[in-house]
Amino acid sequence: MVVEVRDAIFAVVMVCAAFVLSLRILSTYNKDDPVTVLAVVVLTAMIALLFLSVEERLRRIENDISEKERSIRVSMQSVEDEVRERVDAAMSKFEEIARKWGRHR
Repeated sequence: MVVEVRDAIFAVVMVCAAFVLSLRILSTYNKDDPVTVLAVVVLTAMIALLFLSVEERLRRIENDISEKERSIRVSMQSVEDEVRERVDAAMSKFEEIARKWGRHR
């Protein structure tokens, strides 16, 4: 899993902000509960990791689609070339037959 530095920084900031916010909210109500603060930090970290995982999966899907598109493009070109060759061969035979037919008349 390749994580860009920018995404890692955003995840760290997200977790730190959750820590600070949970401390501030709990201190506002005069409740110092470290378990709640820890739970908020862990939850936020898991959400950040989920976002990073989804982004990586989407990037992989995008690469797979690009590879398949490239493969289809190459296959289409190959089929187009083969059809062109067959049409050219058929046209040559048709012109040859038309010339012979014109001479026999």
